[in-house]
Amino acid sequence: MAEDEEEGYRWESGYEKTWEAIQEDEAGLLDSSVADLVARAKRARLHRARPHVRLGIMRHLYLVLDASEAMFVQDLKPTRLICCLKILEGYVQEFFDQNPISQLGIIVTKNKRAEVVCELGGNPIKVIEHLRKLSSAPCVGEPSLMNALELAASSLRTMPSHASREVLVLMASLTTCDPGNINATIQSLCKEKIRCSVIGLAAELRITRHLAQETGGEYAVCLDDSHLRDLTMAHVQPPPAVAHMEAALIRIGFPSHNTSADSPGKLSYCMCHLNGPAPPEGPDRGGYLCPQCYSKHCELPVDCATCGLTLMSAPHLARSYHHLFPLEPFEEVERPPGGPPQHCAACRARIDTQKLVSVGGAAVCGGGGFGRNVMLLRSDEVFSTVPCAEPSQSLFLFQSCCLVLEKVFFECMLKYK
Repeated sequence: MAEDEEEGYRWESGYEKTWEAIQEDEAGLLDSSVADLVARAKRARLHRARPHVRLGIMRHLYLVLDASEAMFVQDLKPTRLICCLKILEGYVQEFFDQNPISQLGIIVTKNKRAEVVCELGGNPIKVIEHLRKLSSAPCVGEPSLMNALELAASSLRTMPSHASREVLVLMASLTTCDPGNINATIQSLCKEKIRCSVIGLAAELRITRHLAQETGGEYAVCLDDSHLRDLTMAHVQPPPAVAHMEAALIRIGFPSHNTSADSPGKLSYCMCHLNGPAPPEGPDRGGYLCPQCYSKHCELPVDCATCGLTLMSAPHLARSYHHLFPLEPFEEVERPPGGPPQHCAACRARIDTQKLVSVGGAAVCGGGGFGRNVMLLRSDEVFSTVPCAEPSQSLFLFQSCCLVLEKVFFECMLKYK
């Protein structure tokens, strides 16, 4: 009898007691435990990354959101719509953080129709604003998966062949009302090399699984809100490049940003809003000028509407480097008792805790809850961000990283001259 009480009920074994994993720190706060759980989840996703696989770091992705009556079901609290929008806000921020030279758009399907809510663009603030507006939009009728895929394909088929074309569908309804044969649409998607992935909110559908299998995407059905977040965040990493993707040199322009105070010229609209609705703030003097045709654009990255040159900033290109040469995963180890005091290899602060984070043999402090990130310099000149408790050496580390970056750039110029 005592053994049965210690083991607990059988139905309790199927649930993970997450409240036991959260512990208070010395100040009585839970921030450090929550930050540690988030860091562990990110490390788990990095462990699942496939090394030595050719990736498409220039991505063009359309989010297809089901806005039918099925989104009002309350199995995901408070409703499926509100839960999906909150998760997608975090996904958009993480997507542009990990894929800075990519573009993302939003398509909503409801009432047997599909419409583009947000065109492909590289501004996460604009995409999140459109997502927040959807929380007050009505959800009526049935979705049309065929119309949504046709609408996404009409925009993605004009994208260059060196960039990946992707569609991520969040499907809540168990039916789809299509005007024609959806199998013909799937075949056209395969011909255009458009990768479609589907996340189901209710149950598995044969047509959505067939869509993901034929186009080389992924299909899954969520169990709860945390599982839905994990399934969505799994699409942040770039997918493997398709076999037809060209390996050619790409012309890229780095435009200069002119503010309204620095540009005493005439007021003008950018090329992004020239043929569309005017921005609410009206014309201005600032913007990004294309170095080839001097056309003005309001955001980066973007393809110049006049000459077709790909425009982006240098930090965007540099931040995409970590997908090609990923770091080895960090390992949490215990400090040997009675050993000499150790100092963090990043911020040089003394490590007083028993848990260390080992990176290539170097120990760093895994503060986690302090909310401070510094650049960690590796011997092989690859960078990563790790949480550090003491930000006193951040300026010195920033200057050191700039010197090493200058050295790497100079060596690359000598090598490929």
